[in-house]
Amino acid sequence: MGRSSKDKRDIYYRLAKEEGWRARSAFKLLQLDQEFNLFTGVNRAVDLCAAPGSWSQVLSRKLRGLEEKGEKVEEVKIVAVDLQAMAPLPGVTQIQGDITKVSTAQEIIRHFEGQPADLVVCDGAPDVTGLHDVDEYIQAQLLLAALNITSHVLKPGGTFVAKIFRGKDVTLLYSQLKLFFGGVTCAKPRSSRNSSIEAFVVCQNYSPPEGYVPNMSNPLLDHAYDVDFNQLQGPNRVIVPFLACGDLSAFDSDRTYPLQLDSGKQYEYTPPHAAPDLPPLPAGLPPPKKQPAVQRRCQTSRPEPGRDGSNSRVQLIRLTAADLWGKLHSF
Repeated sequence: MGRSSKDKRDIYYRLAKEEGWRARSAFKLLQLDQEFNLFTGVNRAVDLCAAPGSWSQVLSRKLRGLEEKGEKVEEVKIVAVDLQAMAPLPGVTQIQGDITKVSTAQEIIRHFEGQPADLVVCDGAPDVTGLHDVDEYIQAQLLLAALNITSHVLKPGGTFVAKIFRGKDVTLLYSQLKLFFGGVTCAKPRSSRNSSIEAFVVCQNYSPPEGYVPNMSNPLLDHAYDVDFNQLQGPNRVIVPFLACGDLSAFDSDRTYPLQLDSGKQYEYTPPHAAPDLPPLPAGLPPPKKQPAVQRRCQTSRPEPGRDGSNSRVQLIRLTAADLWGKLHSF
């Protein structure tokens, strides 16, 4: 019963084993292809965050299957990229590298002999924490990293497919992708569990803004980012203007000034014009009744003799509510 229980619960897990897929996620890409015809006219494809390789399997079977059928297609080239190594696949070139490095993009283009890719897919996801807001943010950053390297390797008019986590900020991600693609669709394959917040963006007709130059500089990690930024021009460089308001002779908010600002005017304390709605100690409230002593343990600088004659570093301090009230009014 133990070995077959998961087969009963998850039909796609069982079908993946029966059909030879490395993971059930292969059906997600297959169902996306049924809706969007992703593989039509594709000869060069890239699988980012490829391990364990189920999407690379789909690319290999679908694209190389046309060659085996004798259809007139160009030589199919598939590149799989991941930080981890995975078992080899027929017709798939593996690159063990970081998708945030420009060297990885250059190696992809080198395998394509200088030609850009027709299709880029990415099924990568971080280790989920269970906190949906955190997981959504990390997944969005991973997607933007995949989009960044895609802008280096994808041809104009190409297609980009990636996983997203649905959340309150998905509209921002959608708007960012719309800047680079003519059509962006959020899709949920039937093989994706309804209880999961995952979905997929299918971005078609890659058309970056006019004058856009891909740049993989990281302002947080690259020490030479300022040099790279100063060389950017046109739509690649946006400087946000900040306007300083107020006369230069006005008071400095970070400076400490004496109470006597004007020699001709004596300083007098001015109470606030609006008292707090719910002050912690309302005026006119009688002091609380004397309560039983509250004992608190604290560390002392030197050992104190205990009741049993042994040395102890713990001293008992007796505090009452009346004592606290008196200390508050002594300031």
